[in-house]
Amino acid sequence: MAIADELRPSTFEEAAADLASASSRGRSVRIRGAGTKLDWGFPGQEVDIELRTAALNQVLEHNSGDLTAVLEAGVSLAQAQRTFAEAGQMLALDPPLGHDAAATIGGVFATGDCGPLRHRYGAPRDLVVGITVALSDGTIARAGGKVIKNVAGYDLAKLFSGSFGTLGMILSVSVRLHPIPVATATALGASRDPDVLAAAARSLAAAPFQLEALDVAWGGGRGGLLARCAGAEAERVGHRAARAMSDAGLEETDVASDDDSLWERQRAGQRSRSELIVRVAAPPSALEAVLRAVESAAGALVGRVALGTSYVEVAPEARGRLEQALPAGARSIVLDAPADLRLELDPWGPLDAASLALMRRIKARFDPANACNPGVFVGGI
Repeated sequence: MAIADELRPSTFEEAAADLASASSRGRSVRIRGAGTKLDWGFPGQEVDIELRTAALNQVLEHNSGDLTAVLEAGVSLAQAQRTFAEAGQMLALDPPLGHDAAATIGGVFATGDCGPLRHRYGAPRDLVVGITVALSDGTIARAGGKVIKNVAGYDLAKLFSGSFGTLGMILSVSVRLHPIPVATATALGASRDPDVLAAAARSLAAAPFQLEALDVAWGGGRGGLLARCAGAEAERVGHRAARAMSDAGLEETDVASDDDSLWERQRAGQRSRSELIVRVAAPPSALEAVLRAVESAAGALVGRVALGTSYVEVAPEARGRLEQALPAGARSIVLDAPADLRLELDPWGPLDAASLALMRRIKARFDPANACNPGVFVGGI
C-alpha cells in the first residue's frame, strides 16, 4: 500500500487528534505496531496515513500486589514480560513474537493472537480488564479498569480484541497478571494413528492435572501430544500425565523438565514464510477428522487440544483439498501467505449474512468515516 504520511503520536491526545484530522479530511489510516502481523487479513485499500504506536511504549503501571498492569499499545510483549518477571509475574500470553521479538501489546490484542498458554489462561480478550482507545471522531474512550469515559452499551475491551484495528486505535490496555510457575515439566507421547492420538488428547483434557498447556502436533504421518505441568510438583504430575498417555495407547512416552524448546517449536508452527498458515476452528471432538484432513493435504499441524483451534501449514495449492476434507462445521481462515498470493485469496472465507451485517453495523457505529484500516477485515470491512 502506498502511504503518504507516517505519524508517531507520543500521547493519547495526539493519537486521537491525528485520527480525527485524517477522518475529517476523508483520509484513510493504517494503524500499525511493529508490523509482525501486518499481512494478516485482506491487503486492504491504499491508505494515506500510517499511524504508528512506536512512541506509545510505556508500562504505565505495574501493581504487583494486585497482579495487574497498564501498558501502552506500543510496548513490546517481550519488554513487558521482562518487567513483570522482576516481580515473579507474567502476562499469560505467549504468541510467536516475530522478528527480533518485536510484537507489541497493541498488535497482540488487535489480532487476538495467542499461543499454548491459552489452554489455561485464555485469549487476550480474557486477560484484559480495561482498555483505552481512540475513535475516528477524536473521542478517547475508556472501559473497564480506571473508567473515565465509556461508549455506552459496548464491552470495548472484548470488542476491540481481534478487530484488526478496524474500529479505532488501541492506546493502552489494563491486564491481569499471573505468577511465573516455579517449575515446569512436559509429558510427551506419540502415535501414527490419528484416532489413537485424538482419543488420548481428549483423555488428557478431561484428566484432573490442571495443565498449563495441552497441545497436539501432526505431520508426515506421525503425531505427538504435549502436556505441560507447572508448579512445585510439576515433574511428579508430569509422570502421572505420561502414564495416562501410555494407558491411552500412545508410544514413546516421556517427561521433559527442560521443556522450553518444545513449546517454542509449537509456537513456531503457527507461522510460515513460504506456505499458508490456515487457522482451523473445530469442536475438540472432531480432532481425528482434522488430523486426517491435514494428512490428505500433506500439511503439518500444531494445535490447542481442548479448544479445537489448530494452525495448519500447507502448500497454497493444497488449501482447497484441506478445506474440503475438514469436518462439517469447521471454520478456517488464512493467516500467513506468500506475498505474491495475497491479492488472489480471500483469507476469511464465507460468513453468513446476518453475522456480516452485524459486523458492518458495529463498524459504522465506531468508524462511520471508514478511516481505520479499511478493507482489512471480514467482508472487506
